[in-house]
Amino acid sequence: MSSIVVTGSFDDLKSRYVRFLEEASKLGDVQVLLWSDEAVRSLEGKSPKFPIEERLYVLQAIRYVSAVFVVDGPIERDAIRSIAGLWNNPHLLVGHPNVWVVDEASDTPQKRSYCEAHGLTYRVVRDQDLKGFPLANVVGNMESPARKKVVVTGCYDWFHSGHVRFFEEVSGLGDLYVVAGSDANVRLLKGEGHPLFPEDERRYMIQSIRYVKQVLISTGQGWMDAEPEIDLIKPDIYAVNEDGDKPEKREFCQARGIRYVVLKRTPKEGLPRRQSTDLRGF
Repeated sequence: MSSIVVTGSFDDLKSRYVRFLEEASKLGDVQVLLWSDEAVRSLEGKSPKFPIEERLYVLQAIRYVSAVFVVDGPIERDAIRSIAGLWNNPHLLVGHPNVWVVDEASDTPQKRSYCEAHGLTYRVVRDQDLKGFPLANVVGNMESPARKKVVVTGCYDWFHSGHVRFFEEVSGLGDLYVVAGSDANVRLLKGEGHPLFPEDERRYMIQSIRYVKQVLISTGQGWMDAEPEIDLIKPDIYAVNEDGDKPEKREFCQARGIRYVVLKRTPKEGLPRRQSTDLRGF
């Protein structure tokens, strides 16, 4: 299989860019050359919205990414010679990248010429290939009798590093199942204007995280809209963060013999605290 390299700031890691990473991963192992904050300022004339530590953390959690390397210092948008040193160190890269993959908006004659001159295959992922939100075919996703099942619920509307951290923590308790609120129930609980992203897109973003085993959309209503799905999953544990702790959930778990776990809402060490409400339109 080919060794793929993709480059960029990946500052606004919304569904389109995750779809791009998924399509690139169909060609081989994806290694991301992630522009540092300094590199972003140099190339784009402004600071990134999210610091390098946060962008790196989220990218590393995407199941379609094999490795991420931060590229610092002066770089060129249409060349990757600045990381040539990495290519000669087998301990750093999965393999010598032989394919540079870009999206349609980033395709330039200069990139094509660079690849031709350096013996790289050049591939462009077309916009038409990024449409829709296919369900991930997660390899090795069979149930393990040795691991407990843990379920979490929520809206997960404006997806951010705090969600990734929550999934990372909860996955330490067992195989993680996520039940995302349906569009209708999110509107019921939060009012008109919610959610910002439709349920199929939110489900896609959640499923792209390597800590998640399966994602379902809720079919119930109210704070216990996930009740039908939880009864289907039959989890050992229902985990929530402090914001999601509700009496209805405690009573539900008590009645069914499900362990109820409340986690503190803490970001990954060194990262800012994020909330979807604060990031709306960010």
